[in-house]
Amino acid sequence: MQRDAVRSAPAVVVMGVAGCGKSAVGEALAAALGAIFVEGDRLHPPENVARMGRGEPLTDALREGWLDAIGRRIAGSVGEGQGVVAACSALKRSYRERLRGFCQDIVFLYLEIDPATAKQRVGSRKGHFMPASLVDSQFATLEAPAADENALTLDATRPVADIVGDVVSLFEANS
Repeated sequence: MQRDAVRSAPAVVVMGVAGCGKSAVGEALAAALGAIFVEGDRLHPPENVARMGRGEPLTDALREGWLDAIGRRIAGSVGEGQGVVAACSALKRSYRERLRGFCQDIVFLYLEIDPATAKQRVGSRKGHFMPASLVDSQFATLEAPAADENALTLDATRPVADIVGDVVSLFEANS
């Protein structure tokens, strides 16, 4: 999606690998838009959290229920007329399509980051179940959004306030 195609959306998913800033950008963007924030990590079933905590990557099958939980939260908010911003890795096109099955008009904000920076960020987090050892598996799984997807790619190394400001400006200019 070209920058000029971005419009105000009832549903936004901030996506990317671990350490790209999904939660920080998502929370700040939701606040700026007056939307509900959904932290996708909190919707993982305990089995997924335990698996990742052991350094084991999730399979597509293990992600299905998690993606459905996020999709239901998005659809519920939109159905109530409330904007929603969700943080969800949405690493593969098939995962994004699954989320679109709940709400066709989702705009994906892909926070692009290099592996070294992502590993450094994940390694410095305190109290999170995702170890830095899984960052490589996330990059191996990652399918960046294609030109035909309703997505915008953003530089995740920029300050959160700058990223959010740019997105809000684009939404306002195209609404």
